[in-house]
Amino acid sequence: MTNKIRVYRSMNKISQQDLAEKLAVSRQTINAIENDKYSPSLELALKMTKLFDCKVEDLFSLED
Repeated sequence: MTNKIRVYRSMNKISQQDLAEKLAVSRQTINAIENDKYSPSLELALKMTKLFDCKVEDLFSLED
């Protein structure tokens, strides 16, 4: 699974630390998700889409 979290963070001028605090996770968790080393739970993914006001498909996609 790939994601565009870094892109959305940049567009919204939010640091990894700020995003982590808004989602109640560690900055390391955000970093791991952005670098495709960790897949977020469904709940966390949905919280991200709500925060960025986008669809799940806009933020995450399956690799072929």
